[in-house]
Amino acid sequence: MSKQNTLAILKPDTVAAGNAGKVISVIEDSPLEIVAMRFLKLSLNQAKGFYAVHKKRPFFKDLCRFMTSGPVVVMVLQGEDAIATWRDMMGPTNSKEAPKGTIRRAFGTDIERNAVHGSDAPETAAEEIGYFFPGIDLV
Repeated sequence: MSKQNTLAILKPDTVAAGNAGKVISVIEDSPLEIVAMRFLKLSLNQAKGFYAVHKKRPFFKDLCRFMTSGPVVVMVLQGEDAIATWRDMMGPTNSKEAPKGTIRRAFGTDIERNAVHGSDAPETAAEEIGYFFPGIDLV
């Protein structure tokens, strides 16, 4: 398998709790490499645009409200099978069901405040990376 890119977001709950550095350290100790990183506060329009795929779902408004509640860290992670590797490191969406040793178990609290986001497929990763890093030339 060749190198792959994926998007990672450290959500507002992670940043507010002072855990962004701890999660970044976990990534740095993994086979993944951080090849781009931004610290920003999403506007409501940015959150709605990013999560547009969930627009008709009942949790959409709460998700957008949460994602605009404080700063986030967005990163491009690179490595062999990066999408699956990052998703394994994150654990399942619901932090309460996440196994010991996963980021969501260590830093999340529930299904909404689950510490991190990760792309779920190569096409999604390309779209998500382009959303936050338009025009970036990744090596």
